[in-house]
Amino acid sequence: MTNIIIQLSKYLIIILMAAYTFSCFSIFTRSYEDEEKRVLIRQDVLLFLIQFVAFGTMYLATEDMRILFLYAALAVVLLAVILLYNLIYPNVSRLVVNNMCMLITAGMIMITRLSADNPSPYGSAIRQLVFAVLGIAFGLVVPVLIRKLTFLDKWTYVYAAVGGAALLAVALFAPKSGGANLGFEIAGINVQPSEFVKILFVFYVAASLNKSREFKNVVVTTAVAAAHVLILVLSTDLGAALIFFVVYLVMLYVATRQPLYAAAGLGAGTLAAVAGYHLFSHIKVRVEAWQDPIGTYSGSGYQVAQSLFAIGTGSWFGTGLFQGQPDTIPVAETDFIFSAITEEMGVIFSLCIILICVSCYVMFLNIAMELHNRFYKYVALGLGTCYIFQVFLQIGGVTKFIPSTGMTLPFVSYGGSSMLSTMIMFGIIQGLYILREDEEEKLEKERESRDGLGRTAPRKTRKTPKSGPKFEEVPRQRTRKKQRTHSK
Repeated sequence: MTNIIIQLSKYLIIILMAAYTFSCFSIFTRSYEDEEKRVLIRQDVLLFLIQFVAFGTMYLATEDMRILFLYAALAVVLLAVILLYNLIYPNVSRLVVNNMCMLITAGMIMITRLSADNPSPYGSAIRQLVFAVLGIAFGLVVPVLIRKLTFLDKWTYVYAAVGGAALLAVALFAPKSGGANLGFEIAGINVQPSEFVKILFVFYVAASLNKSREFKNVVVTTAVAAAHVLILVLSTDLGAALIFFVVYLVMLYVATRQPLYAAAGLGAGTLAAVAGYHLFSHIKVRVEAWQDPIGTYSGSGYQVAQSLFAIGTGSWFGTGLFQGQPDTIPVAETDFIFSAITEEMGVIFSLCIILICVSCYVMFLNIAMELHNRFYKYVALGLGTCYIFQVFLQIGGVTKFIPSTGMTLPFVSYGGSSMLSTMIMFGIIQGLYILREDEEEKLEKERESRDGLGRTAPRKTRKTPKSGPKFEEVPRQRTRKKQRTHSK
């Protein structure tokens, strides 16, 4: 009977996840302001139903009460997140908040499953929940800082100096881990500075390009960015180096609109990749494993081969929780968690995770397009690119689309540095969303003052064509004017 329930539960989880994912994109096809409450409440219900079914299934499979305690703790934490954002920041993007909670849920389900047989059962799941709580605390503070600190665009070289120093310290003093210098172990917790430096890097590039887009300043900015990438290459932290490189290239092109800069950057990146392949044996091993994981199964290709076996075993609907063997994948909790999820929860569930990440990126681009402040526009674009490219590197590596770079899947993979840095990034984005609301309120007051006599001018409404609203006009997520409040 238990096996039947477990097999049925995987279909129910997939249906709930598909419904949630559909709701993420349905907002881009209708007037979201009219549907806001209903869609968000539906997402919250689906989120907690998925938690209930998944953790209930794992309890039936193991009869371990600790799983129920983890479920209760996770439900309380995420319910607190949703309520606190509603109370403190009523004008933030609730879609992004819900997506953040859903990704944390998917990660916690699989980390709980994988850590059941560890020497310290469920230790990783408990630590991940603690990391989530700490990240949420940062995420709730950051938006108000973004709104209050109006001098962030002035600290151009402070960002570069602090970030460069942190990366250099890792390159010189950090111990080797998996062939790369990644970070330090403090009180039993691995701290990876590059996860936080990428945020400083985005702020540096945004501040520098906002100050000037003349050729001389572009050369200086490029030199500083290249120094960051070079230090990461010397540390053989190739995933982070790629993220820094791509983020800078995208921000530079958007700021200058010069195809020549983009072409030169791609050419330099290609030459650097070829040189790195011949200079670093670590890179050669990764490329060999990517080219033929089966042929190198007994050596470098073992991880990728096991990942592909897991994805193939799971197929569309997965084997069911505790019915597969995801623990045979090396570092399944961190680098290969997407493969573990696919094996037991199915390809459809994994595709939904990808689409949820894409919907977050769409919201980031929407915020960047509508901000009037050029510095914050660049910041939103840079952080969004940083986030979605990391998702691409992680999923591309475990599916053999590209060589594995050892990146984590934001909010899903186990790791304190990844969780905290991603939560800070999302907090910054939410702060920029509030700034966008402030800008529109200011413009509205200017229209009222031009109307004269203290009378309120009617607010211009966006005309929605019959074929559907334009992309950038949909996910505005504002409350009605009478209900509009801002945290002080």
